[in-house]
Amino acid sequence: MVKKFNLLNSATKLWALGGGILMGLAPAPINAWYTAWFALTPLWLLIRNRQRSFKEIFLLAFLWGIGYHGLALFWLTGIHPMTWMGVPWLASLFIALFCWIFVTLWGAALVSSWAILFAYINQKINIKTDTIFFTRILFNVLLGVTLWCCLETLWSHGALWWSSLSYTQSPNNLIILQLGKISGFITVTASLVAINGLLAEAILLGNRLSQISEKITVLALPISLFIYLHLVGFYFYNIPIEKDNLEGIKVGIIQGNIPNEIKLYPQGLSQAIEGYTNGYRRLTQQGVDIVLTPETALPFYWQSIIDNSSFYEAVLQEKVPAWLGAFGTDGKSFTNSLFTLTGDGKTLNRYDKYKLVPFGEYIPFESILGTIINRLSPLDTHLAAGKSQQIFDTIFGRAIVGICYESAFAQHFRRQAKAGGQFIITASNNDHYSDTMPAQHHAQDVMRAIESDRWAARATNTGYSAIVDPRGNTIWISDINKYEIYAGTIHQRNSQTLYVKWGNWLTPILLFLSIFFVVIIFIKY
Repeated sequence: MVKKFNLLNSATKLWALGGGILMGLAPAPINAWYTAWFALTPLWLLIRNRQRSFKEIFLLAFLWGIGYHGLALFWLTGIHPMTWMGVPWLASLFIALFCWIFVTLWGAALVSSWAILFAYINQKINIKTDTIFFTRILFNVLLGVTLWCCLETLWSHGALWWSSLSYTQSPNNLIILQLGKISGFITVTASLVAINGLLAEAILLGNRLSQISEKITVLALPISLFIYLHLVGFYFYNIPIEKDNLEGIKVGIIQGNIPNEIKLYPQGLSQAIEGYTNGYRRLTQQGVDIVLTPETALPFYWQSIIDNSSFYEAVLQEKVPAWLGAFGTDGKSFTNSLFTLTGDGKTLNRYDKYKLVPFGEYIPFESILGTIINRLSPLDTHLAAGKSQQIFDTIFGRAIVGICYESAFAQHFRRQAKAGGQFIITASNNDHYSDTMPAQHHAQDVMRAIESDRWAARATNTGYSAIVDPRGNTIWISDINKYEIYAGTIHQRNSQTLYVKWGNWLTPILLFLSIFFVVIIFIKY
């Protein structure tokens, strides 16, 4: 009997872990987005078993979370080896594994928190509604969706954020991503959890029903909602992209393709100056209005670029402005910044990166973890974060700006869009990681373009650079690990989606409905 119990217990754990791995296959670059619509169902079924202890529920959810976040974020291990930074090979491996494991466990903590809260409330309510099948289905699904949305909202305001359930649908399922216009990424997350929950509840209830017609009716619930949500997304997707009465901006994009192994050393510095200067001149010959470069395209302090660089001389000669990634100064610290250099060589403005990369540009919980793992940046000085309320006005109108990691934070783009941002420009350097990460980074920017209903131009060091329209269609995308230049047109827009106007209004509505439902059940039953 002991062996049988252990075997069953192991199979249950594998069932939970397998569901998480199935969800981990959904994001880019594997792009098996369809698995996300049923990958949460196994965990839902497991934690709905009232015979399980909360310890077992926590463990099963934790395994699911490890499967999902561990697979989706495995690209973090691509920072190894860091021997080019002077980090010994073995220490580099330890740092890479530590970062990946830490972030994976942080994501798994979200899933476990959801499972414990869901199981606790569900079990309490279940006692009073044991015979009201359809009421219980609706309540369970509402509760599960509400809790997940609340937790993702909370996690998204923290330092470690990337793998929302919503990004499993980007960039391939553009139809469902249009729901992001309603209440941001959380609308897509809510849709995914709702379908998985209805499917699980249909399976549980179907086992209790004897009539085939009743079972079909129950199973029709998740299928009908799935179709309905995609029809709504299809409606939004097919709304014509009307151009405001403004001229388009012909943006020249340079993808320098300078590996980090050499970027901060003489070979990389000279390659950067030559590559970006030549690319700038070639793009000006194509009649671009402005040139966009990646994050820290020229890894120098801004004043050094002004005082002594062939790129600055090229701007003075060609008279075409540029958005140039470089280092700014902030007292004794430095900033990761994007500067606007006008055609006459003046610095119009600058944007300083606000959301710094955990473990790369700073250490989360540094007082604790700083003694275990050192800052990964090869620079000796301290990187300062920019202010959260920055505005980036350009000669073409107000822009929405994101540098690298900021692409994961929808509220950062929403704030700028609400403040009058008319188009998106992002600058990134993804060469720290494996080739999986650039694909996911592009997927994040696709979601931001849809949510804000804006055109987007993105320049990266090694890929993927791209032009994206307000429906999330990728008009052009670069190759990976290749030097490229491209001239494409984006358009200013003044429209505001429901999400831009009201933010994540869906989560508080769901929370209110859940509380209201609980009160009614306790009063009536």
